[in-house]
Amino acid sequence: MATSIDVIDVIDAKGKKVDSVELPAEIFDVQTNVPLIHQVVVAQRAAARQGTHNTLRRGEVSGAGRKPFKQKGTGRARQGSIRAPQMKGGGIVHGPHPRDYSQRTPKKMIAAALRGALSDRARGERIHVIDALAVDNKPSTKTVSALLTSIAPSKNVLVVLEREDATSLKSIRNLDTVHVLSYDQLNAYDVVVSDDIVFSKGAFDAFVAFNTKSSNKEEVSA
Repeated sequence: MATSIDVIDVIDAKGKKVDSVELPAEIFDVQTNVPLIHQVVVAQRAAARQGTHNTLRRGEVSGAGRKPFKQKGTGRARQGSIRAPQMKGGGIVHGPHPRDYSQRTPKKMIAAALRGALSDRARGERIHVIDALAVDNKPSTKTVSALLTSIAPSKNVLVVLEREDATSLKSIRNLDTVHVLSYDQLNAYDVVVSDDIVFSKGAFDAFVAFNTKSSNKEEVSA
């Protein structure tokens, strides 16, 4: 059974305590490996690049293959083509071309980086759990904004929901300083760039259950 490093309160949309949850140590109290997190974040950002930049070589720019002027008698340096790189409108030397920037990152490294980032936020008391982001199952951006301001007054807040929680999503999707993810999309980069992490109770339970199950499978297979 997983040990826990802390017990945090679960509050409702009105800010009242309704329950409490334990933070499993295997997820929220691991060593924060900064170089590992950096490597994973760099790989994630690289994979997000489109890689569609392109420049034209001398064989691709428009222009005839003729000499721009005769070889001798002009007093100028000899030139063989108007498409040469040194000519105006000529091709680009060693310019960028479409490429794939993605890097291969093992799944265990990605998971370890996420646990390390979450552990850092947990040690700083930046993990919060909310029972529901709606009052009477009705979306209310004003109510959720006031609640998040009270528990997470930082500039960048990451809210983690369940995929089917459409009501909560409607309540927060118009807040500029709030980024929303489903629990199975949680990643090290979004944790690192966020000051506070706010889970819905359902998303927290699902996230913990999934990661605890994965850890148990690894132990059994080992």
